[in-house]
Amino acid sequence: MPQHAPSLTEARRLVVKIGSALLVDAASGRLRSDWLKALALDVAEAKSRGVDVVLVSSGSIALGRRVLGLPAGALALEQSQAAAAVGQIQLARAYEEALAPHGITTAQVLVTLEDTEDRRRYLNTRATMETLLALGTVPIVNENDTVATDEIRYGDNDRLAAQVAITVGADQLVLLSDVDGLYTANPQSDPSARRLELVTAITPEIAAMAGDPVSGLSKGGMKTKITAARTATAGGCAMVIAAGDTLHPLLAIAEGGPCTWFAAHGDPQAARKRWIAAMKARGILHIDAGAVAALQAGKSLLPAGVVSVEDRFGRGDAVAIHGPDGALLGQGLVRYTSGEAQAIRGQHTDKIAEILGYPGRSVLIHRDDMVL
Repeated sequence: MPQHAPSLTEARRLVVKIGSALLVDAASGRLRSDWLKALALDVAEAKSRGVDVVLVSSGSIALGRRVLGLPAGALALEQSQAAAAVGQIQLARAYEEALAPHGITTAQVLVTLEDTEDRRRYLNTRATMETLLALGTVPIVNENDTVATDEIRYGDNDRLAAQVAITVGADQLVLLSDVDGLYTANPQSDPSARRLELVTAITPEIAAMAGDPVSGLSKGGMKTKITAARTATAGGCAMVIAAGDTLHPLLAIAEGGPCTWFAAHGDPQAARKRWIAAMKARGILHIDAGAVAALQAGKSLLPAGVVSVEDRFGRGDAVAIHGPDGALLGQGLVRYTSGEAQAIRGQHTDKIAEILGYPGRSVLIHRDDMVL
């Protein structure tokens, strides 16, 4: 476990969570345009260094409630959903206008808790995000408040950001908030409270330091940030909590500004492989010698290399991979049902749409979803 804090300049894939209190002025309910433009410069600088960037942004309800003239304070569920429907358009436009001058294309991705708990939806979300990042875009992720009910909600974007970081295999997660880190006690009421520079393990003592929200717009508090840190660090992603109210908040962190880092446990890919390896296989794919060689060279499993399919499984289930001699080679998360896999086995990918009657993924199991 490292005993020194990571550096933001070391990130290869970065997820940044932006709280409502930073993006929306509490008094007027309007977007803080100057702050967003400064953040866009930080994002552009990171992109220029080859860093993939994903933004998880609050603010849709805060922006929408002003447009609709809704009162301050707690809203009924249907009012929140209406505000989100209006605010999501404003939020997406704001990011598009802030990043476009830097030649950066933005994409809006709306998710619910179900999208990451259900393996099929999880794989679809991951595949879409991977494609967007490969095309150089900056995805803007938010909870789909327009349709989400309490049963399928994250409820705060700290935990959503941590799950997004795991989904995309990020190595660093930044929580920009109205606090500049984790303190030993509430600094507003305890003058002796000190900020922690680095947390290497989330012990019961660390968890006990969490307080309650102090912002009028933000739903999250330090407790949700600690929960996010558990998720992120267990998945091999380092996390940092920093105050975002300054202009150029990412630059401030990179230059050593006040913050608290949570050290990652391993790396994202290794953590993902352990998760896949621990799953119970729902079926078996028997592959030919050519496919074995391809997998051992780090390639994905294509339908053409599959000889036979055993058992019934759904899209997103774990399946075992066996070689020509029947030996177990590994397992992975399959992108087709057993029936679909049976139909396209031994076929080239350009035949998938003709056989199934609809276009599908080009691979049966992506190399990132496989452990050998």
